[in-house]
Amino acid sequence: MTETTSTALDPAWWSEPAARPSVSVKAAASERQNQLTKPPGALGRLEQIAIQLAAIQNQVKPSLEQVHIAVFAGDHGIVEEGVSAFPQAVTVEMQRNFIRGGAAISVLARELDATLEVINTGTHADPSHLAGVVHGPIAPQTANFRHQAAMTEAQWQQALCLGWESVQRAAERGVKLYIGGEMGIGNTTAATALLARLLNLAVGDITGPGTGLNQQGVQHKIRVIQHALDRHTNSLTDAGAISRILGGFEITALTGAYIAAAQQGIAVIVDGFICTAAAAVALQLNPSIRPYLFFSHCSAEPGHQKVIEQLGVEPIVDLNLRLGEGSGAAMVVPLLRLACALHNQMATFAEAAVSEKLENG
Repeated sequence: MTETTSTALDPAWWSEPAARPSVSVKAAASERQNQLTKPPGALGRLEQIAIQLAAIQNQVKPSLEQVHIAVFAGDHGIVEEGVSAFPQAVTVEMQRNFIRGGAAISVLARELDATLEVINTGTHADPSHLAGVVHGPIAPQTANFRHQAAMTEAQWQQALCLGWESVQRAAERGVKLYIGGEMGIGNTTAATALLARLLNLAVGDITGPGTGLNQQGVQHKIRVIQHALDRHTNSLTDAGAISRILGGFEITALTGAYIAAAQQGIAVIVDGFICTAAAAVALQLNPSIRPYLFFSHCSAEPGHQKVIEQLGVEPIVDLNLRLGEGSGAAMVVPLLRLACALHNQMATFAEAAVSEKLENG
């Protein structure tokens, strides 16, 4: 078990803009793509991914050898309303599974040769006995947001900082790509409530089964979320308030991590529905981070398609995934690495002595 360290940060550190990815390097990388031995655009979005990574890394030939995966875990008071098919004990039980190597994200991290850390943001069961868990509990769980704000202002700031601290650890290792994952029974309810208000979407249109609710359970979940939105409607004035009142410790930590990674010049792959909720908050808190975020996949969670359309982003793949943990984000890492390899290693027309396209072609 590792304890997090207390770090003195400006309370509004998350609003500091990220540097704009290099315009000149992006132009040079685009020119390189145009000189490779293929018709322009033949590699589709892989070309644009490589170009964007080059601009982020400020080098014409980008690299993604160092990948860091952080899974944030936290419990939710809203579970008291019967919105989950699983008990809260699973949040800590899965943390044990993560560090012992038995979870999907554990397997993916090994296959990618990525570093994996598990951060406890606050759970009913105490995982401090688990060697390998980064222990930073804010409280045993968030408050039940059907009746009161999920977090105090101080707790919200603390959760953001857990994400910042994770990114600092990754940056110290020279990481080029950051993936955030989540684990928390009840967190699809929090993410749905957050997204409904943040993006002005109908609760019924984006509420899904989460870990496996039946139709009756989904309808109950809709009613709980709508009741909470109605109760807090006058307080949900901006992204920060929405995140604090309706969100979760682990969701807020992800928001902080996405912002901090962009501020450090590190590319991010966003996972599915819950991570997208965290990213949606991050984008409203700090719009400058948008060029650093790659959205991995369209989740099978019913509302995710509507959410990504509202955000104006295009996921890289659609594999009908709904596991969480950062698993969907990890699965696209090989595609991004291949995009870089093609960009870096293909010969140009001049190098290969291949005739270029005719002017009238």
